[in-house]
This record gives sequence, C-alpha cells and structure tokens, in this order.
Amino acid sequence: MPGCTSIINLSYQDGSEGSSSNPAKYNNQNYGQLKDNHARQGTKFVDKTFPPNNSSLGDLPNLPSWREAEVEWLRPAEILKRQGISDEAVFCNKGASRFDFGQGSVGNCWFLAAISALTFHKSLMVQVVPMDQSFKDHAGIFHFRFWRFGHWVDVVIDDHLPVLDNNLLSVRSKGGNEFWVPLLEKAYAKVCGSYNDMNSGLPSEACKDFSGGVSMMYELREVHDYDDHDKKLWLSLSNATGCNSMVCCGTAQKGGKLVNTVANTGLVDAHAYSVTAVTEVQYYGSKVHLVRVMNPWGQTEWSGDWSDKSEKWNGVTSEDREKCFDRDDGEFWMSLEDFCHYFLMLFICCENPNFIDGDLSCQWQCMVYEGSWVSGKSAGGSWSNSSFNTNPQYRIEVTKIDETEKEDKNILISLMQKPKSENRKQQRSYPIGVTVYKIPEGVRANLTLLLHTKHISHLKKNRIMMTRFSG
Repeated sequence: MPGCTSIINLSYQDGSEGSSSNPAKYNNQNYGQLKDNHARQGTKFVDKTFPPNNSSLGDLPNLPSWREAEVEWLRPAEILKRQGISDEAVFCNKGASRFDFGQGSVGNCWFLAAISALTFHKSLMVQVVPMDQSFKDHAGIFHFRFWRFGHWVDVVIDDHLPVLDNNLLSVRSKGGNEFWVPLLEKAYAKVCGSYNDMNSGLPSEACKDFSGGVSMMYELREVHDYDDHDKKLWLSLSNATGCNSMVCCGTAQKGGKLVNTVANTGLVDAHAYSVTAVTEVQYYGSKVHLVRVMNPWGQTEWSGDWSDKSEKWNGVTSEDREKCFDRDDGEFWMSLEDFCHYFLMLFICCENPNFIDGDLSCQWQCMVYEGSWVSGKSAGGSWSNSSFNTNPQYRIEVTKIDETEKEDKNILISLMQKPKSENRKQQRSYPIGVTVYKIPEGVRANLTLLLHTKHISHLKKNRIMMTRFSG
C-alpha cells in the first residue's frame, strides 16, 4: 500500500546497524561467517551461547525432573528417523501458514498466537523468518530476526531441538517434516533466556518483536455494555484487518488462576488466540458481524453460535456458508457480541498507526525520545504528587489538522520500558504512565509554571495494565 511505510523504518537511516536491512548481531554471532566456516570444515554448528542441553530448556513447570532428564536434543533428520518418517526435513513447505503447527508442552500460547497472526503479513514474515534457508548444505545453523527494544537483531541458533519420547517437546509441525516454527520458537526462547522463560505472556509482546510497530490494547468484557462499544470495536477490527495488522485476543483467568481449563463453551481459560478474519453476513435479512478466531493448540474450538457445527449457518447465503469449514483445526467463527462477552482483551499491532482511523494513505512522521526516571531527579511520581512536574517532559506541536475528517487522528504516543536484564523472567516491570495536557496557543512556559498557574487542561492519563496468558 503506498504511503504505509513502517514507522520503525522511519527511525533509521537505511543500512544503519539495527535497521531492518542491517540488523545487529545478537551475542555478536555472525550468521554468514559461522555458516561458511562450518560448511568448509564439513561440521555442524553447535551454539555455545544457547547450548543443546536442559539449561536452555529451563525448569518447565509441567515437566517433573525425572521426565526432564529424559529430554534429548536432536537435529531434525534424527527426529524424523526416530519417528519412522522417510521424508527429508524441510524448512518451509509451500509457504508459511497458521495451519502449519500446534502448541506443545511450553505455555507460550501468547507467542504462537502472534505467529499465527504473522503468517498473514508476508513482508513482515520474510523479515522475521528469512525464507532462503534450507537443510541442504545448511551446516546445522539457522537465523531469525526480531525487533528488540529499539532495534532489529539477527539471532543465530543451531538446529538441535528438545525431544521427549521421540516427539518434539514444544511446538509441533502438523506437516511432520517441516521445521520453520520449532526453529523460530527456539530462536525466541534464546532471546527470552530459555524455553521456560516463555511461559505466560502477552501476544502484544511477540507482535511488537515481529514488527517494532504500534500496539493497542482494548478491554472487551468490562466495556461491552457502553454505548456504541460494539460499533467502535467493529470499526477498529475492520481497520486493523485492512491495514495488515496482527490481531490477537485472550480469555480471562478462572478463579484468578493461570490455568488452562476448557469451559463448556469450548474456549480455554487464561489463553491467547489470534483473530484471523472478520466478516459481515446476512442472517434472515439482518446483518451479523462475525469474528474468526484461532486456538494455537491447533484444536479445541468454540461450540456456541456460528461455530463449525452451528445451525446458524443454515440461515445465510450459500456464498457466506462457504466461509465456514467443519474441521478440528482450532479455527472458528463467533459473533462480535459473543466475542466481546467471552474474551477479556483484544490486541492490535501494526507497522504504522493507520489502523486507528482507517486512513490508509496517511504518512506518519516518527520521533523517538529516550529518557529515564531517576530517583531524586526525574522520578516525580503520579500527577497527585507535588514533585510531578519533575518527570520528563516533551512538548509536541501538531501543525496540520484536517478538520474535514471528524475522526482523523493526528498524534499517537507510545511508551516503552526497556528492561535491565536480557532474561525475560528476570525483567522487572515498574508502574509507568503518560499524562497529556493541552497548552493554550501562544503560551511558551514550561509545565512547572503552567501547573502552578492552572493554564493547562488535562486531556488524558494512562497507566499500563499487565495481564498474562498461558497455554
């Protein structure tokens, strides 16, 4: 789409280190050099920074120590041999699809839901998953790219994968001999610290790391009864799918516990899903908004209205009926109303903010500022504190406003907290927020003076809410 440049790409000079065309080398490992060296020597690469042993697996909560001792780390060819599969291992067969995989024994549904959403966006897909890789003369080495806290990184791995009872311990390939998803998962486990460090999370975390784009979170159940909620949500979903966004959602915990019990509706509690499509159908003369959702397990589906076997499909046109496939693949339709009732959160992530107002032709200007809250200097606390004005301040002026477009959005503020530790489970998130004030035209004083003279009006304050999903 012309004019829809990624805002992240606007932050770099093309070719500079950390840009999409020149990602930084994670752990200083050079994929090209390592591959060439091992190919010349006729050896297979072994990654000492993420070794093929249980230190990289971590202490998985659902795997007792005696079973963990039985885990083997095997290369794909050996895995297929153990399984009695004569086909040769392939990296990706006939293009990447959301139907290629099903979740394994690691509680990373949030990550796999994001992969499912990623498969719809080919330009991002080839950025994250270089498709020129194969098992022919590959020297046991692969690489993947992620956007991590401000810059793209190239992550190198060997192709040893954790196996238990001759089957992949974690994400499995439905094609049997296809390995792009298990290898991608291993690369992400490496940047997280271990496979265990991928247990529980938000789909928006992975979507951000797949794009570096703008992420928005929408509450569903809590605000479903508000006026025009469904109308605005449908507009957001329609805009998001039209702007090549990655869309995911999640169900609430049951009894305040992060346990994946399956409700009588077929939905899994405390679980992340991907939204793969939206559509509008005519049901006996009335319009019905439908949302298509996918379970990263690759099975276990919604059983209510508009599910695969629902009689509702008998009341639509033959053309609309073709949208429903009666197969146990984890993907299903449900009405927007039921979607809002049974799901807790919706996450939309896009390379640019165009999905917010649906203006696909708009070209955004990106500005990145790095600051910090330092105790005794710039950590002023919330707006109710007398020291609030010592917080970092940024003044923004919008010079062009199209008043003919009623819902036109002119500015988007995204706040990101960089961790002190690379290891995901050791990262500590602090309560952070942003407050926006409107300054009268012509006033040039700083925030400190304006707060005392009450010359500014409060527009919005926002605090970060954290939820976790474990599948």
